[in-house]
Amino acid sequence: MLGSMDRVALAGEIGATARLAWPIVLTNLAQIAITTTDVVMMGWLGPDALAAGTLGANLYFAFFVVGLGLAMAPPALMAQALGRKRHAFAEVRRSLRMGLWLVAGAMAPVMVALWFAGPILSALGQQPALVDGAAAYVRAMMWGLVPFLWFMVLRGFTAALERPRPALAVSLAGILFNAFSNWVLMFGNLGAPALGLVGAGISSSLSAVLMCAALGGICVRARPFRRFAILGRLWRPHWRRLGELVRVGTPIAGALFFEVTVFNAAVFLIGLISARELAAHAIAIQLASVTFMVPMGLGQAATVRVGLAAGAGDAGGVGRAGWVALALGTAFMAAMAVLFLTVPGVFVAGFLDMRAEGAGEVAALAVSLLALAGLFQIADGAQTIAAGALRGLKDTRVPMLFAGLGYWVFGLPTGAALAFLAGWGAYGVWVGFVVGLGIVAALLVSRWSRREALGLVRRRHAAHAQSASGSEGEGAFLEYSMAQNPPP
Repeated sequence: MLGSMDRVALAGEIGATARLAWPIVLTNLAQIAITTTDVVMMGWLGPDALAAGTLGANLYFAFFVVGLGLAMAPPALMAQALGRKRHAFAEVRRSLRMGLWLVAGAMAPVMVALWFAGPILSALGQQPALVDGAAAYVRAMMWGLVPFLWFMVLRGFTAALERPRPALAVSLAGILFNAFSNWVLMFGNLGAPALGLVGAGISSSLSAVLMCAALGGICVRARPFRRFAILGRLWRPHWRRLGELVRVGTPIAGALFFEVTVFNAAVFLIGLISARELAAHAIAIQLASVTFMVPMGLGQAATVRVGLAAGAGDAGGVGRAGWVALALGTAFMAAMAVLFLTVPGVFVAGFLDMRAEGAGEVAALAVSLLALAGLFQIADGAQTIAAGALRGLKDTRVPMLFAGLGYWVFGLPTGAALAFLAGWGAYGVWVGFVVGLGIVAALLVSRWSRREALGLVRRRHAAHAQSASGSEGEGAFLEYSMAQNPPP
């Protein structure tokens, strides 16, 4: 592993990964900060509003991850194309264009489903007092779904070019706008009506639209990106590339669906216990989600670095990229685990108005859950980075099966049994998280370590080389012309 690698090459990879990863990590943190802002402000509305908002958000994200998984496929294809040929303008543009098409088409039926959030939550047995607020929140938030996924595709484009800072700047602006919009619309400031949870949903949608428009404008006009002419032939289909994105992206979406929905199912299970345990879960999972953004960003960087090396046929570079990301992520999550286990109360304190009824009980429950979060931090980081590295090899189907096995065959049943049969409540559900994440992490890291024995590097590179050698409709002359004469 790391110890057996050439020191100069290893140092170079650490530097390249760090330069690529830190803006991606900060962008992830900025995006989760938008959600965290919503959770904090919902807590100011009271524990019941926080519980209703949590139900609505979890239903929304159960559908959202399907689009997110599809949006994560284009960067792998872009990176491998750029690894083969640095000026692969048409190849990259095709992947971007079809990525935008794919997420928009996939989300059309999702929008219809989200409109009926209320009946869905009622069918899941959630408390009627919470269902109405949750459904109203989802209906307001759903209009930002496609714009946000387009933002993610554009963000993947900037990352594949190893220039992720514009997405960071846009995300930071999104935090400020969302917080201000929440303050106005949720609480009725500056003469606006006090819309509560609906105001939070409207703010999220507006933030998504503005972030998509801002990053799109940068990608069209800024010097590092404009030579790719991303709006060129925007309405022209490229069915072969679309099919490849579906083949790579569908398993990514499946794996994310298994992971996110097991956490969503946990919310619904805890919702059957009490609103206060649900509010405590919302606080603890939000804090765990914040730390998760760091290894998630490293995993996204690993996809690009592994993809570039795989496209160039550099098996040694593939290994260095993946192991460096894993080492960095594991070290960070170990440090976070220590903090969660030793001083959980410090993190919980800012989420509640302790003068509100039941706030003390919610805070105590959240502290106990956060201590458990410390136990699964390392496994959570390892599984997302290993999955990201494997995506760089376009190895997505087996990782999807691992996710289904770990989360749904072992993790959730264990948590449900402990919660209801053993009487552990929300604490038992979180023990199930520890079990599921540990199994998935072990399986994914094992697959990454066996990538050459499994033929993943050689087989993937050969397939890409064959694809790159064939004509796909835009021609080598266009590639050469754009390299010599980038569009304004």
